Amino acid sequence: MSGKAKSDKQARRIAKFIEPLRVEPGSRVDLAEDFDPRYKARMRKRDGAELLRTGVGLLAEYQAKLAAQDTYGVLLCLQAIDAGGKDGTIRHVMSGVNPQGVHVSSFKVPSAEELDHDYLWRYARRLPARGDIAIFNRSHYEEVLVVRVHPENLDRQRLPDGARGPDVWTRRYQEINDWERYLCDNGFRVVKVFLNLSEEEQRTRFLKRIDLPEKNWKFSAADLRERERWDDYQHAFSEMLSATSTPWAPWYVVPADRKWFARICAAAVLAHTLMEIDPRYPVVGKKARKELRVAKRLLESQAPEGAERDPYAAGHRD
Repeated sequence: MSGKAKSDKQARRIAKFIEPLRVEPGSRVDLAEDFDPRYKARMRKRDGAELLRTGVGLLAEYQAKLAAQDTYGVLLCLQAIDAGGKDGTIRHVMSGVNPQGVHVSSFKVPSAEELDHDYLWRYARRLPARGDIAIFNRSHYEEVLVVRVHPENLDRQRLPDGARGPDVWTRRYQEINDWERYLCDNGFRVVKVFLNLSEEEQRTRFLKRIDLPEKNWKFSAADLRERERWDDYQHAFSEMLSATSTPWAPWYVVPADRKWFARICAAAVLAHTLMEIDPRYPVVGKKARKELRVAKRLLESQAPEGAERDPYAAGHRD
């Protein structure tokens, strides 16, 4: 099987695998009814490690081409409720890529400087350059999630009276969709992954953070206060997914109760995007090839006595 045929086959398999996770643009989502946090596609955990290694290998291969081509950038947005597994997903999925080409931004409570700008300003500052992958650990969708569940945060943004009102969330959905469309039109693909955790699994993970001393630092009393707003968040998530899954930047709802499966899914979604971009290594022109031949001859002439003139061409390489 040729390299291209193998790549095409991989792309088809990945696309089929992630299709059940995709939020169809224009559909109405009820998170509790439409997506099962324990779904695992009839996969066994013992097969998961090898699949994740394959996915990580694909990401490394395509990221190298993405950087070399220097035409497209990729933004991965990760959203989840507390204990959803964002940090672990980033750590495992991106374990094989070149760290120079990946930048992770975690967005906390906005600073005074950030509040002095429009609500997308701080996110725009962390967008990827061409050839890079940027990861938002929490993203601009906080502005229609946390801010919606806690409207006092909207007060802190000091919006003019005309920018408030009952249609503020509808307008923000449209503004975000337009912003992402603008990014995609300019060569920056937006990949959106929602890690869907069940209420019971969150309870279990919170208890683990309390029971294990090495995880105590990860627990906060604020986590419990947010858990009391579970239904409010589920409603906000459902509205967000319904309003902002678009043909140019669809949402993928990843079942997060099983960490091993969530990581495979996240790797597959990102790999699918990179394979759609299909970046290529640049092909040098005639002048550059001539310069390469001159450099090759010079380097071959500098080989020590008894050494291969070109160990790489001879197949003697590490």
